[in-house]
Amino acid sequence: MPRPTGRVLTLLELLQSGGTRTVAELADRLGVEGRTVRRYVDQLIDLDVPVESVRGRYGGYRLAPGYRLPPLMLSDDEALAVLLGLVAGRRAGLTTTERTASETASAKIRRVLPKHIARRLDTLLEAVAFTDQPSDFDTPNAEVLLTTADAVRHRRPVSIRYTDRDGRRSERTLHAYGIVAHAGRWYVTGQDAQVGEDRTFRLDRIADARTLPGSFEAPAGPDPAHRLLSAFSTAEYRHEVTLRIHGTVGQIRAHLPASVASLEEYAPVAGEHQATERWLRVELRAERLDWLPPVLASLDRPFVIERPDELRNLVIALADRLASHARQA
Repeated sequence: MPRPTGRVLTLLELLQSGGTRTVAELADRLGVEGRTVRRYVDQLIDLDVPVESVRGRYGGYRLAPGYRLPPLMLSDDEALAVLLGLVAGRRAGLTTTERTASETASAKIRRVLPKHIARRLDTLLEAVAFTDQPSDFDTPNAEVLLTTADAVRHRRPVSIRYTDRDGRRSERTLHAYGIVAHAGRWYVTGQDAQVGEDRTFRLDRIADARTLPGSFEAPAGPDPAHRLLSAFSTAEYRHEVTLRIHGTVGQIRAHLPASVASLEEYAPVAGEHQATERWLRVELRAERLDWLPPVLASLDRPFVIERPDELRNLVIALADRLASHARQA
């Protein structure tokens, strides 16, 4: 028979599953009488666990949001899910500037895991492989991230202190539409109130965020993720590239995703299927061109370079090198 302390912890786990639990239900699950359930609830309250009493025919007990996180009861599967999520987030760079937070959280959970689960977790982490190296991206301050998310949720203006990629600092008022995690970084999209135009900001470059009085209406149109991808594909870079590629949308997008290039999709003629191969116009901007020839080669589709001539020369040079290597015995 479980000791009283074990039953108190089981009661906490039942309450953390959500909703209101009747005294009769809790007594049945714990194998005790109703008055014992009430005594266990008093013990949780003494530990500062915010348990609320709900009156009425369907009343009972439930957890209320407290000023601090109460002891958390996780099943084996839930503990594994949390630990794997922490590992994946750290590898992807989607953490806060408190880099040790995910490590200390992982350590706390691992300390209380049953030994057989800890061994299985270690086996999994030894067996899993990642296709890239651990991220060294700059990551946002947790308070900035949470304040910005609150501004998005309640459609409130937020004042930010921002440093751009050239080191210029400015203070802006942002009407934030949404937060997007992309390629190991956090971004916020919204309207810069001073200039009245949509902007995308990296959250790790925001030194401070403060919500302001008032509210705003989010415009109709693309969602924040699509706005971010569109901003990337149309950003100002050194080279403007225009191509025509013969293939399907899927074939082209597999090598030139929406975050890299914009694709002009022509409506199919009568009787033509959407997946039919045809000439499509592709436009992109890039600081460097040396990565594009291998991408065009991997496409293995007919293409025409409209601009710039420098890209045409790079493709010819790559083709000459490949042909020279192929001729070697």
